[in-house]
Amino acid sequence: MDISVVIPLYNEAESLPELEAWIRRVMDEHGFSYEILFVDDGSTDGSWQIIRGLQKSNPHIRAVKFRRNYGKSPGLHCAFERARGEVVITMDADLQDSPEEIPELYRMIKQEGYDLVSGWKQKRYDPILTKNLPSKLFNATARRLSGIDNLHDFNCGLKAYRCEVVKNIEIYNDMHRYIPYMAKNAGFHRIGEKVVQHQARKYGQSKFGLNRFVNGYLDLITLWFTSKFGRKPMHFFGLAGSLMFVVGFIALAIILLNKFLHLYHGTPAPLVTDRPYFFIALTAMIIGTQLFLTGFAAELISRQASDRNEYKIEEEI
Repeated sequence: MDISVVIPLYNEAESLPELEAWIRRVMDEHGFSYEILFVDDGSTDGSWQIIRGLQKSNPHIRAVKFRRNYGKSPGLHCAFERARGEVVITMDADLQDSPEEIPELYRMIKQEGYDLVSGWKQKRYDPILTKNLPSKLFNATARRLSGIDNLHDFNCGLKAYRCEVVKNIEIYNDMHRYIPYMAKNAGFHRIGEKVVQHQARKYGQSKFGLNRFVNGYLDLITLWFTSKFGRKPMHFFGLAGSLMFVVGFIALAIILLNKFLHLYHGTPAPLVTDRPYFFIALTAMIIGTQLFLTGFAAELISRQASDRNEYKIEEEI
């Protein structure tokens, strides 16, 4: 199979027939063998009934329906497990991503040898203050921390992957924003970008609020930490704890030495417990010890949550 088109969705009943017809026309024009993988993230507007109806006229459609709303990342995770195409294309269901981009994305993967190609919506129809400017700041931070300097839009839903990529990354929580970073950490370094057309939303409203930027930064910090120290958390906690303990110990030693010098020379000296530096030094040593022990505990429990990617599926076509 040439292409798997993965489409996570939530309450997009109005756009689904038009999107399916558009994808089918592009695939037929270029002679691709393909499948369309819909993942219904607990929709309440009849989206699943639309998908079932579309599947009767298009046998290339496969679909999964979650029992409740989990989010975009779980949808992609389940679709990636089921994808069979040599190239996997992800796109949103709101008609803002154009299926006309699929042939060129496929070509870049197959002929130019990219592991992943991310879309860049250079011209957007989103509100400037609530989406465009926060998005630019968010992407600048992601480029800095990930080291992937050539990507302008990490969160673009329109992406293409070699099948090996989606089979070797694990998407959880809201980590779909950082799939290029996760692919890089998995050893896939040929990451490219393509300017794609961004279309104004035709039906409904965006399902993502402003909180996605706050959550996005927290997820980015989590991904950065786990990519650097996920396998060896002691390298982070142990180093920080050791440094803090040593600084506290040296400070305490200086305070006690000063006290002994006063006693040796018979000069009056304030009580050690009357000096705030004594308690600061003790606190530093205690916190350092706690961080060190946290490193040991983190070594034992890191990445051992076996049910992290288990989701309740109501029905599957």
